[in-house]
Amino acid sequence: MQPAHANPASRRATIRGGGGNGRCTIEVSVDHAAEVEISGDTGLLTTTAGQPAVWRRFQCNTPLPRNPVDFRFGGINGRGTVRLLQDPRSTGGRAVVQINDPKGGRGTYTFDLQWRGPGGGAPWPGPGQGAGGFPMARAIRICRDSVTERLNRDGYSYVTFERTIPADNPGRHDWVTGRVSAKRGFGTTRFSFSCSVDFRSGEVRSVDVSRR
Repeated sequence: MQPAHANPASRRATIRGGGGNGRCTIEVSVDHAAEVEISGDTGLLTTTAGQPAVWRRFQCNTPLPRNPVDFRFGGINGRGTVRLLQDPRSTGGRAVVQINDPKGGRGTYTFDLQWRGPGGGAPWPGPGQGAGGFPMARAIRICRDSVTERLNRDGYSYVTFERTIPADNPGRHDWVTGRVSAKRGFGTTRFSFSCSVDFRSGEVRSVDVSRR
């Protein structure tokens, strides 16, 4: 399972081509579950379950703009499920893609981000800045840190996160939920958790941890 304090793996896009419509192709290797966040020419790959996910390719003909026109998510190839969690047209230019790989071992996943015109809109702000944007990967890490602190305070150690996902139901876009296990003495206990996170400031509003 993933370590409790795994950091997102960042990568800058290889920019080739230019001209015409905008396009980025992303390829990653995932063991169980991961999220890919693309902001301009910067990518963050966060493992949410299983062994650490690995970048294979991040190639664009131009950086993803802050206000992409006619944005499309497609070109999906992989054995599991891939879905768009956050559309850059509503997040000020930040695209977040969730990958779930249900089979044993690693799976390779490829997808495209496409938009009309090579650029458009205002320059893209840096990670964690502007347009409502506290990056999803950082929000997940803050939630995990808070859950680990809560369990440590209750006498648990060796905290291992089995699953971490952002809840995307209407009105609950700022919730991160999941499952975690921890040891106390010779026994292992499994818990469910949920965090309410302010994506703009990174502040954790509330943390709930309960036994499963």
